[in-house]
Amino acid sequence: MKLTPTKTPLVVKKMFPDYIWEISTDENVLYLTFDDGPTPEISNWVLDNLKQYNAKATFFCIGANVEKHPDIFNQILEGGHTIGNHTNNHIKGWKTKTKVYLENVLLAEETISNQIHNSSFVNHQSSLIKLFRPPYGRIKPKQGKKLMELGYHIVMWDVLSFDWDQSVSNQKCLNHVISKSKNGSIVVFHDSVKASNNMTFALPKVLEYYAKKGFSFKAIGD
Repeated sequence: MKLTPTKTPLVVKKMFPDYIWEISTDENVLYLTFDDGPTPEISNWVLDNLKQYNAKATFFCIGANVEKHPDIFNQILEGGHTIGNHTNNHIKGWKTKTKVYLENVLLAEETISNQIHNSSFVNHQSSLIKLFRPPYGRIKPKQGKKLMELGYHIVMWDVLSFDWDQSVSNQKCLNHVISKSKNGSIVVFHDSVKASNNMTFALPKVLEYYAKKGFSFKAIGD
């Protein structure tokens, strides 16, 4: 049974006011985010679809995947998207000691920073702002506090697509997004193998649906 809500309740947002759940705006804007990449073929497919709508997004990358697929990472940068840190090995904050957790985040930061500075996109927004999303959305208050002291902005979400959930149909994945998203919503997708079936069905339809409504798609930090 799915216990995590599709749309984050207001009470939860108020419990953790220092985390970013949505972007306050009167404009018709959505903030699409993609976790767990870069992933061969899948991340490339996402980039191609975003480009069709001149859409910018935020990619919360796993450090180990950046190290394995630097060429795809560079394509994300080249597309003008923003990069976030998603730990080096997709670890669970609730089950990890704070010291170990921070070390893993900083290892990912080192990998991501090195790759940015080894590319031709040194002045990209990604090198100026530190965004972090905890895998599974699970992070201890102490871990969050330490990361913020290190200059990180912890980005959660307003709407989950549940694209990774094999029990969720691709139509339901799409409905999660278009029934719950509004101006300034931060929406979670995954550019991963596990999520690819639902994500590749839903994303083009989300882009088309909101583009027809006059929405633009921005990266967090733009």
